Amino acid sequence: MSTVEHLEELHGLPVFDFPAKGESADLPVADTVAWSVGVTPFVEGAEEFAELFERFLTEVDASRVRALVIGQWGEPYDNDSGMVVELLVAAKDRLGCLEALFIGDLEAEEAEISWIEHADVTPVLAAYPQLRELGVRGGTGLRFPAVRHEALRTLSFEAGGLPGEVVRGVIASELPALEYLEMWLGVEEYGGDATLADLAPLLGGDRFPKLRHLGLRNSEVQDEIAQAVASAPLVAQLTSLDLSLGVLTDAGALALLDGQPLTHLKWLDLHHNFVTEEMADRVRKALEPSGVEVDLSETGDEWEDGDEVHRYTAVAE
Repeated sequence: MSTVEHLEELHGLPVFDFPAKGESADLPVADTVAWSVGVTPFVEGAEEFAELFERFLTEVDASRVRALVIGQWGEPYDNDSGMVVELLVAAKDRLGCLEALFIGDLEAEEAEISWIEHADVTPVLAAYPQLRELGVRGGTGLRFPAVRHEALRTLSFEAGGLPGEVVRGVIASELPALEYLEMWLGVEEYGGDATLADLAPLLGGDRFPKLRHLGLRNSEVQDEIAQAVASAPLVAQLTSLDLSLGVLTDAGALALLDGQPLTHLKWLDLHHNFVTEEMADRVRKALEPSGVEVDLSETGDEWEDGDEVHRYTAVAE
């Protein structure tokens, strides 16, 4: 199941689709939009991504581009994002004002999230020391060895299964400016093999001193994550916490209530859950009077197979 959609905004800028070859369009001023660049590989005569990207750099004032969204670069289940990373690195001197980058803005009609093949995306961080925001959709083949980057404030990964190697690499990275971290951990069937032990150094609160938002989303072990978060030192420095999209039940919600106070948060996102209405009311009554905005919408459907109860994350394949 996949519910991901094309981005409409990046870095506070509306997304604008750079036109395909032969299409006419009035191009906006380069620094007023987030430019979306992607091909349609199944259309006869469609240009290759490298050709499209070079045309984008030529027809737009690349030196003023602040935000860039990379869409389809070919058939993503046959061609990983390594080529895209190489093109971005090669263009670093032409994209001197780039502050935000999202790689893999594909919907299910183009490719299911687990079909998006990636490579090591960290070379873009080395090439763009001024980058403030990096997002990646898809976890298959993704690599993120530990890096140091002085400017990055937002880092997000959307996946049906995020490799534990990536989680460990992120947490081992030196990111002193990081304020917003979101990871869709996913399910083991699609490569989501991160463990609570992998998350422990992050939850200990010593890794990212400026972190204010944490999203540990879309996990089949969301209850266990909630239990770990309930006593995590990191939570005291956060202003928002997102444990949505996963298999959260009453056990996880109760752990959050019985753990450290969460009344300092501005919002707590638990939407797409398997929490009973009674427990949901307890959470709201405990937090909302303190001004915490709580989202417990979208209760998931579950079904029984003998003695086994089946529940699912919002995004997997």
